[in-house]
Amino acid sequence: MRFELTDALAGLAGGAMIGVAAALLLLGVGRIAGISGVVGGLLRPTGQAADGDNAAFLAGLVGAPALAALVWGAPEIGATTSVPLLVAAGLLVGFGTRMGSGCTSGHGVCGMSRLSPRSLAATATFMAVAAAIVAAMRLTLGGAA
Repeated sequence: MRFELTDALAGLAGGAMIGVAAALLLLGVGRIAGISGVVGGLLRPTGQAADGDNAAFLAGLVGAPALAALVWGAPEIGATTSVPLLVAAGLLVGFGTRMGSGCTSGHGVCGMSRLSPRSLAATATFMAVAAAIVAAMRLTLGGAA
């Protein structure tokens, strides 16, 4: 793996845009930009203005990469593992999101920036578990993770 300055700058720009968008949502509407809350709100509509906000947020979340792929071309993405393992991982993430009352975007981006003790604990937990899982997979699969 080689360090590419353009990749680092693209990551920095993407992270800055996520931070600015989260700040604008919090300051402008008073809502935290947690994806699990947005999707959960769409699954349990209330008939209030927040439903429209959730739909617009999710449309932007899906539409922006699709538009970028049309303009600049789709990036090469390859999964190096089995589909059942990816499904299991997705289910575990969903379970953890419910158990932790939020996701990485809500806790990691918004909660950390607000110095929320619950978000600090949640982020430390999911980062530690992620590191442990990668280490365990590298030991058992011989560096494939």
